[in-house]
Amino acid sequence: MNRRVVVTGIGCITPIGVGKETFWNGLLSGTSGIDYITRFDTTDYPTKIAGEVKDFQPEKYIDKKEVKKMDRFTQFAVAAANIAMEDSGLQIDESNAEKFGVILGSGVGGIETMEQQQDKLREKGAKRVSPFFIPMMISNIGAGYVSMTLGAKGPNTTIVTACASSTNAIGEAFKIIERGASDIVVTGGMEAGITPLSIAGFCSMKAMSTNNEEPQKASRPFDLNRDGFVMGEGAGILILEELDHAIKRNAKIYAEIVGYGMSADAYHITTPSPEGEGAARAMMEALKDANISPTDVDYINAHGTSTPYNDKFETMAIKKVFKEHAYNLSVSSTKSMTGHLLGAAGSIEAIACVMAINDDKVPPTINLETPDPELDLDYVPNHYKDKVVNYALSNSLGFGGHNATIVFKKYKG
Repeated sequence: MNRRVVVTGIGCITPIGVGKETFWNGLLSGTSGIDYITRFDTTDYPTKIAGEVKDFQPEKYIDKKEVKKMDRFTQFAVAAANIAMEDSGLQIDESNAEKFGVILGSGVGGIETMEQQQDKLREKGAKRVSPFFIPMMISNIGAGYVSMTLGAKGPNTTIVTACASSTNAIGEAFKIIERGASDIVVTGGMEAGITPLSIAGFCSMKAMSTNNEEPQKASRPFDLNRDGFVMGEGAGILILEELDHAIKRNAKIYAEIVGYGMSADAYHITTPSPEGEGAARAMMEALKDANISPTDVDYINAHGTSTPYNDKFETMAIKKVFKEHAYNLSVSSTKSMTGHLLGAAGSIEAIACVMAINDDKVPPTINLETPDPELDLDYVPNHYKDKVVNYALSNSLGFGGHNATIVFKKYKG
């Protein structure tokens, strides 16, 4: 029999706040974390807005000497992991270190460091490139640093599947515990992609919103006037733990993770497969893994990027999987408030699902002012909803055709 896996710790660093209470209260109140970019001059950019993490002080969570050796994405990861560990009440020592894993996801890794060191190479020559450049830039270093900081010696890897990265990471962490390779896994994702080159690249793709006049209203998933996604940054960390292990130490249990599915579109580098066919298969696989019926699901945290294609095709995928029950579901996109955290998106959205189950409240999709006649589900417009949430599902759909879905359940012993 497969081992059961529960969530016993949460840590998050987001554009609407640090820590689960601030983040969750921000979602319920419909707070937007989108504003003008402050990290570089956007004069020549069509998009001048993003969801930056405000007032982040890494020294609160990380030794000052180590901070200087870390790209911003790694700082987010280590800080969020420390917050989650404190929340869980866990301690790592010789008795459990080898059964304590770290599985994280990141879409682009240390892109800020890469850009800065490239400038240094051009301006000052090869000898001035930092000896820390490579270990600061590589995508796996976030998971490496978290394991070193905590002393976790179990399975350790990094998933890179674009915007599905952290959902895949959580799913793989779940499976690692389920099969007995670990008892506890620190999982989720981190991203710090609000950089000159990254924003320029997405601008050139015409993928991002150019609603610079009203930053807080720019991310508007499922709205008729949506015009692209808004970049975000941050990290979300969950502590997954084998159920008996959690019970023995009298841990607080937020929710149980019960299903994981993934698929490939095999269609296009950026455009989803027609009618969301790949996303539908990922959801069906997750429901099958959870051994539940589509009618059991109460809430879906949608990928919901605020792009014309994604929102349309994801809605079609939901209807394909859930049929008539699709109209009983609450479906919301918290990206309307946080922006799109790329590889870390799934991690903070998983936290939103867990908190929805914990509190029996569904966060809203803000800025849904003009309904799109093609999109007719309950997207929880503008205000949160009180609703008993027994099962919540989170979707993440990434460039390259990567689709991942995870299912959480209210823990009932």
